[in-house]
Amino acid sequence: MKKEIHPKEYRKVVFKDFSVNESFLSSSCAPSNETIVWEDGNTYPVIKLEISSRSHPFFTGKMKFVDTAGRIDKFNKKFAKFSKPKA
Repeated sequence: MKKEIHPKEYRKVVFKDFSVNESFLSSSCAPSNETIVWEDGNTYPVIKLEISSRSHPFFTGKMKFVDTAGRIDKFNKKFAKFSKPKA
């Protein structure tokens, strides 16, 4: 195995899936500026997810549509001024 190719900043992180309002504790080196108090009383960094194995149809067996149309419309409205050519 190659040496020194893996990050050394692994720590416990809470991943929170907002589509089903569930969280799980795992190890990660992903950066986060927010923290959350976990069930054991300790404070951990939190990573917000829109979809995870707890909400994905492949793992749950249930189809669930995530409303992204509102976000797309908001994005297009916000950046529409940049796409128009100047006269």
